[in-house]
Amino acid sequence: MKNARLTNEQLLVDESLLFVGNGYLGLRGNFEEGYPSHFQTIRGTYINGFYEDVLINYGESAYGFPKTAQKMLNIIDGQTIVIRIDDDEFSLFEGEVLSFDRKLDIWEGYNERNIDWISPKGHHLLIKIRKMTSFEQLELAVIEYAVTSVNYSGNISILSTLDGNVINYADENDPRVSSEQARWLYVDNVGIRDRNFAQVTSVTKQSGLKVTATMGHDIDVEYEVKENIIVAFKHDSIQQGETLTFSKFLVYVDSVRSKESENEGLKILKEAIEKSSQYWFDIQKRHLETFWKVAKIEVDGDASVEEALNYSAYQLYASAGRDAFSNISAKGLSGEGYEGHYFWDTEIYMLPFFILTQPDIAKNLLAFRYQTLDMARDRALMMGHKKGAKIPWRTISGTECSAYFPAGSAQYHINADVAYAYIQYYLFSQDIDFMKQIGYEVILETARIWLEIGHFDDKGQFKIPAVTGPDEYTAIVNNNYYTNSMAKYHMYWVCKLSREFGETDVEWYRKMQKQLIIDEAEIFEMEKAYQHMYLPYSEELGIYWQDDTFKDKADWDFESTPKNKYPLLLHYHPLTIYRYRVLKQADTLLAYFLLDHVSEEIMNRSYDFYERLTTHDSSLSPCVHSIMAAKLHKAEKAYQFFMKTVRLDLDNLHHNTKDGLHIANAGGAYMSIVYGFAGLRIKEDGLHLNPIMPKEWKRICFRIYYQQALITITMAEKLTIETTKPIEVVVNHKAYTIEDEIHLEYEVTSK
Repeated sequence: MKNARLTNEQLLVDESLLFVGNGYLGLRGNFEEGYPSHFQTIRGTYINGFYEDVLINYGESAYGFPKTAQKMLNIIDGQTIVIRIDDDEFSLFEGEVLSFDRKLDIWEGYNERNIDWISPKGHHLLIKIRKMTSFEQLELAVIEYAVTSVNYSGNISILSTLDGNVINYADENDPRVSSEQARWLYVDNVGIRDRNFAQVTSVTKQSGLKVTATMGHDIDVEYEVKENIIVAFKHDSIQQGETLTFSKFLVYVDSVRSKESENEGLKILKEAIEKSSQYWFDIQKRHLETFWKVAKIEVDGDASVEEALNYSAYQLYASAGRDAFSNISAKGLSGEGYEGHYFWDTEIYMLPFFILTQPDIAKNLLAFRYQTLDMARDRALMMGHKKGAKIPWRTISGTECSAYFPAGSAQYHINADVAYAYIQYYLFSQDIDFMKQIGYEVILETARIWLEIGHFDDKGQFKIPAVTGPDEYTAIVNNNYYTNSMAKYHMYWVCKLSREFGETDVEWYRKMQKQLIIDEAEIFEMEKAYQHMYLPYSEELGIYWQDDTFKDKADWDFESTPKNKYPLLLHYHPLTIYRYRVLKQADTLLAYFLLDHVSEEIMNRSYDFYERLTTHDSSLSPCVHSIMAAKLHKAEKAYQFFMKTVRLDLDNLHHNTKDGLHIANAGGAYMSIVYGFAGLRIKEDGLHLNPIMPKEWKRICFRIYYQQALITITMAEKLTIETTKPIEVVVNHKAYTIEDEIHLEYEVTSK
């Protein structure tokens, strides 16, 4: 019987699902030996923040359009390993496969294949393959083989390659993937180092970046160089019942982080081989034991949900940049969708997981926006602003990569999104030093944009025209509710921090005033703007309009839209979509979730109004609807949207998991538990919980850091809160002081 996971369609999905990454280096879950020639593969190895600058070709251009964009590159391929016995080459598509399984072990940090195979000539082998990228030595990947002969005695050959002839994947029919397949990386040097190690160095033409891949093995091999490919081979013998083991070590070093990539790569590789592959698998397990002590989510009542949630947490951890040169792309390091670009996804959907469980990584991710702030300032000037910073919609290096401005550059809300993430980190950590060192400057510079693009009308209301909100099916509108409400929050915090820091550290604030040219009149203007922010409201419906145009549009004809016409962006002209009330994703509801600033009555009416108009064509959408449904005690809806979130990639619900995992959706799955069912919010007055338990589960347990305390929150028949230091928490609007552990009765209502 044919294994269902050996179809080409499923193999492409599994390449994403089973990728191994560590935030710096990512390898897709490719078969080392490859597929049949008529099969498609997206064979990929990626470094976070390693890119090429490419020209953007416009049919018609205009002033201020970005001229170049960055593209994450598929780099030197070191995954290939081929096994031959008696001239039969091991392949799951030849001979007879008695059994085959593969998995990603999220607890120990590797993917694994186990194969029971009979070759075309009848030779019976058991093959076990483990592959990992190290969390301890970020540049290192290890592939370990164990080949056991059941009935064969004779010759066995091992062939292992390091291949510089790589290209990026392209799909001209999907705007979410690059449409241009081309060679962006060129081999600069190929050679054998110290007789035992192979090395390929490749360079980009435009960005001037360099990457070196160094390969070694824990067995003696011979080398041959063939047109930018280094082939390592070993001829050996194996006896019936004997197991042959060997490991391949790969080290990738790039010029973003190292000036001596060749020497640095060789040094790391030598030390790695000396320690053995088992050492690296053991230390990987110990590293993740520490991670899971905080990050693990427990759900009693559905083991598959618990598994999927922790899979999401692991993918977040495996995708997050570990330095100020990198961030988290929309697909992480699992594929080439969205060309490896960083979006607002990081700040709104991914950072919450790190703020709550891995605050040091959260600081690195936030620092990226500070590291690239000068480029955001340049972008603001290019777009006609006199000062301030315009955070790019899509980027890798810090410059804008979005060629389609109505759904890209016009999303000014990303400035407020970045500020919101800094504020959330500050409220959770109380890390005043971090805020003074970089946070305040980022928040101030990004807030200046609001005074540039907004204005006071003749009634004294502050309005923001010509922007696009999170909903990409509604573009270039006046007074998008999400944008205006987030801008209001943003400016409020600039004024608040200016006052507080100015009073508590006068010397520091004077330094900032001089360095950033802060005029107190400007701070006063921000205060006036947020106090008089216009938010479009319908008295008739009792809801906030998504924008000024929304009330004048007809609803999209959902009944006449076939299922095969979704997502709409692939089947309808943008202008057709823009003319109707139809949402790609949560917009106004997202503002309600993040700011928690309007009455539940308005939230309830808005939820019913906007949910029926939402296609959820974006992977960012179901989690917000789950969170808001939980907030409003719509338990059944909350659970339904949660299941669409947590299973999105595992079940390939959007039919594009082959292009990489939806890492923001992984963050959304985490938020659906913590912010949704547990009802967690962090506000100026502290930590709030409003729990609601789905009837399908018996218990939820998770841990978070809050102001240097590690808190364990357990929802079952009672709500139990444990803490490592005294904290104050508000549960269902009642305040408690917790010094060790507390058990609370809580009422769960649903509709």
